[in-house]
Amino acid sequence: MATAPDLITLAHADRFFIGGDWVEASTTAHFDVVRPADETVIARIAEAGEVDADRAVAAARTAFDTGPWPRMSPQERAVYLQKIAIGLSARSEQLAHIWTNQMGVLHRIAQTSAAGASGFFHYYASLADTFPFVERHQPIDGIGVGLLAREAVGVVLAIVPWNAPLMLAALKVAPALLAGCSVVLKASPEAPLDAYVLAEVAQEAGLPAGVLNVVTADRAVSERMVRDPRVDKVSFTGSSAAGRRIASICGERIARCTLELGGKSAAIVLNDYDAQKLAETLAQSTAMMSGQVWAALTRIVVPRARHAEITEALGAAFAALKVGDPYDDASHLGPLAMGRQYDRVRDYVAQGQAEGATLVCGGSRPKEFDRGFYMAPTVLGNVHNGMIVAREEIFGPVVSVIPVADEAEAIAVANDSDFGLNGAVFTDDVDRAYRVARAMRTGTVGHNAFRADFMIGFGGFKQSGLGREGGRDGLLPYLESKTILLAGEPATLAL
Repeated sequence: MATAPDLITLAHADRFFIGGDWVEASTTAHFDVVRPADETVIARIAEAGEVDADRAVAAARTAFDTGPWPRMSPQERAVYLQKIAIGLSARSEQLAHIWTNQMGVLHRIAQTSAAGASGFFHYYASLADTFPFVERHQPIDGIGVGLLAREAVGVVLAIVPWNAPLMLAALKVAPALLAGCSVVLKASPEAPLDAYVLAEVAQEAGLPAGVLNVVTADRAVSERMVRDPRVDKVSFTGSSAAGRRIASICGERIARCTLELGGKSAAIVLNDYDAQKLAETLAQSTAMMSGQVWAALTRIVVPRARHAEITEALGAAFAALKVGDPYDDASHLGPLAMGRQYDRVRDYVAQGQAEGATLVCGGSRPKEFDRGFYMAPTVLGNVHNGMIVAREEIFGPVVSVIPVADEAEAIAVANDSDFGLNGAVFTDDVDRAYRVARAMRTGTVGHNAFRADFMIGFGGFKQSGLGREGGRDGLLPYLESKTILLAGEPATLAL
């Protein structure tokens, strides 16, 4: 069994990756990275000031306006993506320790981090030969040839959260680079280490100067970059509140944005599905990353006549989950990522009880821990859709069981939400599952499980965001379409 390192060491923790080199920070300000399992500081990272942010944006702007990157063919850019993919795979052990020690995710799960991120770079590299960057059309006036060219949107500000920073960075950076964009990657203050490794890998791959820049900044400096007219597009993953702010700023200056935001995802349980199978499945998915997943299934909508049966099964399955050291192979879930997140989850559980929800299990720190941000998996029963625990995202290992009269009411309750990121239907009848899935107003619907597929595409309805990430649709937001009408056929459609 692996053990937690005392410290996470990076070669350039006191610097930023700007313009192809590691440059000194403009101030001595820094962020402490705290290990959630024992609350110790494991790394110290430079905090970007306004000067640093401006330099990063300027480097990206220069790289796009005058550098070679957007003028290469997609196939040429794909070579660099493949090198980055290989470089991430080579750093898999380091990246696994980083994810576990920044966020508390189980180490055996964290060991998939590099492979997942590497896979996104390989995937987008493969699109270089298959994606139609230039399409031929017959002009409506019948003269010559019409071309639809898809070109890079420009300078991209990619803002990633703390829960799965490497994979979410890859989902933004890989398609942006294939498109020909230059990128400023803004890392989370709580979890910046993965971004530094990505920058090291990009430098080793020989990525042209300024094509990828990495800084770690607080909200004020981040907003400065969102407002910067030199930034053509913002790609953000995080809370709906922050997403609304970013969208309003982008709207003021007609900047492009992709937003992957919060969720309050419903699992509709139909009357034919086995309670024990349901409980075991939901316990496993809720334990994943200690429930700190935007798409987590947190509203369990069940037939009223089966509420007691299903709640009892869920309580038993959740209570059987072992909360423990993320390096312990016997643990089912580790700690929450930070103290404020622990306080948030605990406060929501108390508010739910105050509104009349029944605490079936969990609700507090397991008694065996006096340090670390550990939270017992929690089931709340007798919840109705007007309660705060059914309306707002908790972002922890907490589910609310909501009884309804029938399938029609279940769909209505599932759709009665400001969010629409994920969902699921639990039934042994595939036709019923498809019918209910089509009726749910949400970006993804799984059958009999928490499911997502970033190679098809991922994103939400309503306040869960704008646009899609992953798959072919995840490339489109980094491209602008240009119609070119020529009097004759060009010798080549290459740049």
